[in-house]
Amino acid sequence: MKKNLALVLFAAIALTACNNKNPRLDEQVATSDSIQTGLKIAYVEVDSLMTQFDFAKEKSAELEKKSLNARNTLTQKGNQLQAAANNFQQKLQNNGFTSREQAEGVQQALQRQQNDLAALQARLENELASEQQKFLQALQDSLNNFLTVYNQDKKFDFILNKGSILFAGKKYDITQEVINGLNKRYNKSTSVKVTKEK
Repeated sequence: MKKNLALVLFAAIALTACNNKNPRLDEQVATSDSIQTGLKIAYVEVDSLMTQFDFAKEKSAELEKKSLNARNTLTQKGNQLQAAANNFQQKLQNNGFTSREQAEGVQQALQRQQNDLAALQARLENELASEQQKFLQALQDSLNNFLTVYNQDKKFDFILNKGSILFAGKKYDITQEVINGLNKRYNKSTSVKVTKEK
């Protein structure tokens, strides 16, 4: 009984000591007011850039078109290979080959076609992945360059991606300003290219 009483007393003293060490809510080291002082923060919704920035829309459409063309090409070649394989199988079952060597030659040709199709698929996938990577890098470079110029006047300490912020007030959202600026800059550069080409 004395041991249990001693343990309870020890636990009560330890809890009291721990509670004295933790700051109370009104004694926080950094208050929300002190954090906000002197910092100018804004955020951009990067997802909106992908759907509203003309460069991103055009490049996404281009990549989608190339992806569709690649799928169509692979489907067409796959169907041709399947038809040739079905023809081979039917001919084999009906004793349509004059010799075993002839059947093996056709079978080897089908295997080469299958290997070529697999190589074509890998090449097309790599090309699309490379173009996707170049597009994302160009988008990031464009955004970084624009924000550098944009921030010369605005003087933000931080411009964040909203995707990684748990909460932000709408007053800190500069997404539409950035999209408008990027589109203005992009459309100006494309009109200069068109003028030079004429």
